Amino acid sequence: MKNKILALKYRPQEFKDLIGQEVMSKTITNAIKLGKTPNAYLLTGIRGVGKTTTARLIAKALNCTKNFSEGEKCKSDENCHCKEIVNSNHMDVLEMDAASKTGIDDIRELIENSKYSPTSAKYKIFIIDEVHMLSKQAFNGLLKTLEEPPPSLKFILATTEVRKIPVTILSRCQRFDLKRVSIDQLCKHLKMISDKEKGKISDDAIKLISRTSEGSVRDSISLLDRALISQSINDNKQVEETDVRQMLGLADKSKIISLFKEVLSGKEKESLKLLDELMNDGLDAKNFLNDILEVLYLFSRRINLGPIEKDMSISEAELKMVDQYSKNIDMEDIGLFWQLTIKTIDDLRIVGNENLTLEMYIMQLIHLKNIDTKKETSNFTQENIISSDEKSVGKKMEEPSLEANINNQIKNQLKSTNQIKTSPVKNLSVESKNAKIQISSFQDLIEQANKEKEIELKYDLERNVKLVSFNKGKIDISFNEKLNKNFIKNLTEKLLLWTGDRWIISLSKNIDAKSIYEKNLEEKSDKIKEFNESEIAKDIKKAFPDAKLIDLKEEK
Repeated sequence: MKNKILALKYRPQEFKDLIGQEVMSKTITNAIKLGKTPNAYLLTGIRGVGKTTTARLIAKALNCTKNFSEGEKCKSDENCHCKEIVNSNHMDVLEMDAASKTGIDDIRELIENSKYSPTSAKYKIFIIDEVHMLSKQAFNGLLKTLEEPPPSLKFILATTEVRKIPVTILSRCQRFDLKRVSIDQLCKHLKMISDKEKGKISDDAIKLISRTSEGSVRDSISLLDRALISQSINDNKQVEETDVRQMLGLADKSKIISLFKEVLSGKEKESLKLLDELMNDGLDAKNFLNDILEVLYLFSRRINLGPIEKDMSISEAELKMVDQYSKNIDMEDIGLFWQLTIKTIDDLRIVGNENLTLEMYIMQLIHLKNIDTKKETSNFTQENIISSDEKSVGKKMEEPSLEANINNQIKNQLKSTNQIKTSPVKNLSVESKNAKIQISSFQDLIEQANKEKEIELKYDLERNVKLVSFNKGKIDISFNEKLNKNFIKNLTEKLLLWTGDRWIISLSKNIDAKSIYEKNLEEKSDKIKEFNESEIAKDIKKAFPDAKLIDLKEEK
């Protein structure tokens, strides 16, 4: 065990060693004591929380000659099954990886083996890991055996993707959900392991490893193993938080918050300088953007819920920075920043140069924040409009402030990051002034497209777009696969040109909506059906038995 990796060396050997899964452990041990064990267990949860380990513990508890659930130890010279189960070489405890054996033939072989009684243990146990990888035919082949297995046979299924498992399988299993382990429990566990391994690592470094592992015990122990290895070849120097950040390519959260301060102040050069420093420290682009999302969450928490109480995920100094800088940002900005950050994470898969992507991202953030502060430009535009046409002043007094309208239109448009436009504010004002067309319904929109000879747009509106809701300034739609890929861009441009206002086109998942073309077809079908049942149709059928009604047209 001396040179074994820590994740295997400190694998739980008893139920009490499973951290963060106390309720599940108690339920399973109580069932074993009462002899009310199910035919099949289903263990679900994220990677590294102990699914396979729990499966082996159940196998040990069912087959151990000692009272395993009470913690009685097996002696090394005793003929007990626990040692063989731990080493995965017991004749009656078969572990199968469903990721590599997915077919019906593998399941047939397993079912064939299930007919034979166990050779030495009390129960024959099949542990199927990553069970969601089985094919549909393989799942169907398991159904009968899972429901009515031989008395001495138990199934233990483990998966990270429980939604991919058919309901017919789920209903035949007793399901246990293994939870993510809390940061506090992980810290205590890692501290215990580092003390046993005589490793020198600071508490802050352990906290960072615990946060990074996202509730996975195996991930946290593996990261601790890496950190202690780096310490062992650095003259027994204590591993600090900065060492772990450098090892994982993580940015210091205080530096990210400082970067946000410069972004909120509109200082582009200072922001890019801080970004360069972070990238020179070995910053990982995806980790950086995920840290940005975490900082945005902290800002939103501070704005909506007041001062943040002590949290394991953030230091007191960082809390003070969040309190100070949250005064310069509102929830509307946070929403825009969040959407742009998620879009940039997707862009990383396409753009080869990560540094270029992050620099563009920071400049876009500054641009979005500065939209709110361009009041001088709006005021200048307003003065030009008033001086150029004094007759519009009376009309102006009756309507809301032009400056407020412009800012609201731009903000609303930017809620969909795919519809960001860079039209100057002045042009928008002129278009708003000259616009006379009112579009108050979806039918008005189709008629306007026809009037302007926008044939492609009209075709999409009638046949490929399914209207969910229509309000002035906002249209909710669903669509089919035949929709033109530039439809939303074309429609927003035409609506701005025709009405002078920016419209938001949002996509809905409403599958019940129907296109105008489909509605017309249904309406025509109903009319034909109604006519076929009328007396006139019956008379025509008598006179012309082979006649068939194809279409109906109204006289104009």
